[in-house]
Amino acid sequence: MEKPSPSPTPESTQVTVNNAADITVIIGYFVMVIGVGIWSMSRTNRGTVGGYFLAGRTMTWWPVGASLFASNIGSGHFVGLAGTGAASGIAVGGFEWNALFIVLLLGWLFVPVYLTAGVITMPQYLKKRFGGTRISLYLSVISLFLYIFTKISVDMFSGAVFIQQALGWNIYVAVIALLSITALYTVTGGLAALMYTDTVQTFVIIAGAFVLTGFAFFEVGGYSELVERYHVALPSATQSLDPQRYNISPECYTPRADAFSLLRDPSSGDLPWPGVLFGIAIVGGWYWCTDQVIVQRCLAARSLTHVKAGCILCGYLKLLPMFLMVFPGMISRVLYPDEVGCVVPEVCKEVCGTEVGCSNIAYPKLVVSVMPDGLRGLMLAVMLAALMSSLASIFNSSSTLFTMDIWTHIRPQARESELMVIGRVWVLCIVSISICWIPVVQAAQSGQLFDYIQSVTSYLAPPIASVFFLAVFVKRVNEPGAFWGLVGGLAMGLCRMVPEFWFGTGSCLFPSHCPPLVCGVHYLYFAMLLFLCTSALVLLVSYCTTPIEDVHLHRLVFSLRHSQEEREDLDWKEEEAGRRARRQAEDNSRSKADNSSVTEEPKSVICRLVGWFCGVSTNQTPELTEQEVTEASKQLPDISEAPMWKYVVNANALVMMAVAVFLWGFYA
Repeated sequence: MEKPSPSPTPESTQVTVNNAADITVIIGYFVMVIGVGIWSMSRTNRGTVGGYFLAGRTMTWWPVGASLFASNIGSGHFVGLAGTGAASGIAVGGFEWNALFIVLLLGWLFVPVYLTAGVITMPQYLKKRFGGTRISLYLSVISLFLYIFTKISVDMFSGAVFIQQALGWNIYVAVIALLSITALYTVTGGLAALMYTDTVQTFVIIAGAFVLTGFAFFEVGGYSELVERYHVALPSATQSLDPQRYNISPECYTPRADAFSLLRDPSSGDLPWPGVLFGIAIVGGWYWCTDQVIVQRCLAARSLTHVKAGCILCGYLKLLPMFLMVFPGMISRVLYPDEVGCVVPEVCKEVCGTEVGCSNIAYPKLVVSVMPDGLRGLMLAVMLAALMSSLASIFNSSSTLFTMDIWTHIRPQARESELMVIGRVWVLCIVSISICWIPVVQAAQSGQLFDYIQSVTSYLAPPIASVFFLAVFVKRVNEPGAFWGLVGGLAMGLCRMVPEFWFGTGSCLFPSHCPPLVCGVHYLYFAMLLFLCTSALVLLVSYCTTPIEDVHLHRLVFSLRHSQEEREDLDWKEEEAGRRARRQAEDNSRSKADNSSVTEEPKSVICRLVGWFCGVSTNQTPELTEQEVTEASKQLPDISEAPMWKYVVNANALVMMAVAVFLWGFYA
């Protein structure tokens, strides 16, 4: 078989960012990010739970919106969206444009309840809403599982794909360096450092992506040329296939006829339109309205108006990935069909190191091929910005979950200084686990990267989305209903996920042997079915068991968010026990100090440096007394809005939805 002539080996395209202009841009980027991180450390008190995990609740709308966008847009978006766009067209952009509507639900419906509940983490909300500990522990554990084995692994793999294409670095050296820098400003600065650096990262990401998109459209000849040439972007290797050796269907290498349609056939489409409209909405509802990474940024805002304005800014920014990532991926397929669109296993193995396809190199291939010196370094900085911002967000939020929901359950007597140290240590543990996961990521079928993350989410997230939705909007839902809904939903999701991973997801060349009865339903359809079944189970069990009285629900459900009545928290026993344990530990510590006749020696330089690194002051703030706790609990959270700004953000939300509806209709 004759190999296609324009198929260079990986070695021939790896080391391309090796000139002074590119290196200067990359170094300048790192200096800027570290400088902003250090500056932001002085903006809030890093030695308290509220200061470290919620940035002191002082953030304005523009860093909130920018941080929401940067936390969501990781290197997996650049590689995954562009790769899927190169393989099948623009339908994958529906994942992005669907978020424009879901993010408004976050700001207008969910965040007001989270604020009036007075919580830091999502498991804390469920604990206050239902009482007990089993639901909050379940959510904490499954969230950490999803963070480590899907989000972090996908972002690391995507960043490694780009770095290997652009620099030729060893994957371990590159990822360890990135994780170390990210962990440094995550551990030291807390959420404030993340949100300010995310704001800078957002400008870098958008500016660099716009530049590349301009070069790419110039290279292909404009949008009309892209539409015309994409449908004939066939790899030349298919012209000389040996039919005795290969029985590859033309569907495996021919671009889809509906490549420029968002809404596709409900039965034969790779992303059927009911799943795009409703299945993605369910998965997006879990991510945007209940995921710790996203909600934590909204809880850090100084008022509800700033939350809503930040959500609108994020929504407008979410219009861009279609034009800055999906279309460039399709252009890459047009310009380099033999590499990006390769189908012969041996050729794909030579081009990108995997036999299932090389669509994931679409974006990095475009960068190293069409960008001039200096701007190529800017694009590497863009990828590093996307990778580091998303990883940093996950590190901080997983630290919050572990510290506030798992460690406080293990050690109720833990004081605030201990929680600060544990939160930072957990970040280092996450980094170590991520590095150990690299070989697994390398062995994954890179051709299925985007489908992998979306399918795993579709099997595990709908039950969580269902429970949160019903918890916020249906007062009658109680703890047994929510718990058994989560357990039943998890069991149903695993019944689909385990066989699919056992038999493999399959591809056009390598079909899966999973029984059609199990794996024949599209994962977006399965997400819809799982959401409905979980909701039915939650409501059935709840209506068959004792309801929760309104005295326990004031400011915990949407209909009672403005209630001024005193709330009796269902978890007050656990909180009181924790306060007593912390007070006892403080009394014991104080008595030991009083009984000691030895003058305390000054702490060494190393001890003071570690204390500064962890934000722990030598003069620890004493725990609140019972009277102070009672007085604080009587201060109701303020979710009031100035009338003028309320109308302004509402009008902007309507404008944004109108823009989104127009774009959906134009590309439908």
